[in-house]
Formats: sequence, C-alpha cells, structure tokens
Amino acid sequence: MKVTFFGTTTLLFDDGKDQVMFDVHITRPSLARYISGSKKTDTVLADELIRNHGIDRLKAVFVSHSHHDHVMDVPYFVNKTHAHVYGSSSALNVCRGGDVPEDQLTEFRENETYVTGGFTVKVLRSLHSKPTILNNDLGQTIDEPLRQPARLRDYREGGSYDFYVEAEGKRYLIRPSFNYIEGQLNGYKCDVLFLGVAGLAKADEETERNFFRETVEKTEPKLIIPLHWDNFFSPLTKPVRGMPRLIEKTDLVFHKMALYCEEHGIDFLVQIPRTSITL
Repeated sequence: MKVTFFGTTTLLFDDGKDQVMFDVHITRPSLARYISGSKKTDTVLADELIRNHGIDRLKAVFVSHSHHDHVMDVPYFVNKTHAHVYGSSSALNVCRGGDVPEDQLTEFRENETYVTGGFTVKVLRSLHSKPTILNNDLGQTIDEPLRQPARLRDYREGGSYDFYVEAEGKRYLIRPSFNYIEGQLNGYKCDVLFLGVAGLAKADEETERNFFRETVEKTEPKLIIPLHWDNFFSPLTKPVRGMPRLIEKTDLVFHKMALYCEEHGIDFLVQIPRTSITL
C-alpha cells in the first residue's frame, strides 16, 4: 500500500488499482488570513499535486470533520477526479458550495461501513481535541452550502470521526484528533495507526496516560505515524515546520511519542508532507 501525506491529516491511499483520500487540505492560509480574511482553493497547487502524485484513480474521499484544515479543498479535488465524498452533513454542505454533484455525495453515519474499490472503511464516532481560542466551535454545524472564498471560521467542526480501514489484508486506523472515547476502540486492532498528536505537548500526565491507553494499547499497532503536527499556516510550497510554539511544541510531542514507542516496542515514523511511503 502506497500512502502519500500532504500535511495536517490529508492522506492518499493507493493500492495500485484504486485510490482513497482521507481529508483534503492543501491550501494553507497564514494565521493572519485565518483570523481576518477569506480564502479559496489554490487551484495551481492542487493541479500540481494531482499531476505529480498521479491522482487519477480516486474512488472516494472521507472527511473526518469540517474545519477548513480538513475539508477546504475537497470540492476542487472531487470535481477534478469525479470521486465520491463521504462525510457529515456539514462536510457535504462544503461540497455543495463547491458545486459537487449530489450523486457524488453520501452523508455517513457512525459505525457504518463503506466498500469502495479494494478498500473497506468503517466510520467511527470520535471527539475533536479540546477547544482553543482559534477553535471554539465544537458541535456547531454548517447548515447551508458554503461557497468560496469563505472566511475560515465559517468552516465549523460539524462532528468528528475516525476511520478504520481494511485493505490488502492489513488494517489501518486514522484518528485525526488528540482525544478519545473510553472503550470505543475495544476490539479494533490495527497494523498501522495514523494518530493526531496536536495537543499532546500540553497534556497533563493523566490525560496523556489515558490517551495512550485508549488508542495505542487498545489497537496494538506495529507502527504509528503522527498526524496534525505540521504548521498548516505555512504553505506546502515552503519547507515544512512544526506548529507555532504558542499553539504546540512539536519537538516535545515527538519526544513523548518516541519515548512511549521505545518503551512499548512500537515503530514510530514521521512522514514529511508531499512524500510517499509503502506499507
């Protein structure tokens, strides 16, 4: 399985026949633009990435939640590739605002399973990380089609979800947010865990311990690949950076993850945006 990471939580899975994406966010406005302005998809960059990474067999896009850094560029990608979108009502309203045809949209439900190409994807209810001053709309929804250019704060969370993926005899769990629901992952084992870590540096010892227990210890992965660690206010055309230190201490996050994985005999791999690996 070839997996390409485009930063934040955007992943492209490619089994050689079919492709599936999880979230699509490649347009990365500055923090100043986030606070004060509106933005639309960087179509030049989008076309470059679609071409360079051979995104020409895309069957589906699954959207974890409808903040801009997860859903903003979904409409452009699916209109270019004719892929199907699976997401919450809020995520689908972002797509409707981008004129995605209705027959390409499916509102998913938790615990439902979808088969697309060689991929089986189960949707699991999740929790977003704790709210911050930049992110205090948890539970709010997008109730009308959202057209671009839009204010980034118009992309409300709309509910959060994880994805349990089975393909080619392997199991993958994608958990974009640093949070957990106690007991939710009982019985869900995986080979590779894509784990959202934004928030780990500031977590107290009890929260950190519970998070690892309810994610890593329940799923028993052989490999962990972190998500949501890079600075999504910095464009993909520039060298990658960790999150701004006022928001997160990425070096400390990686240190905590490395120590945990070392102690528990788990491989830990940091994948750089715009790169591919074979799993």
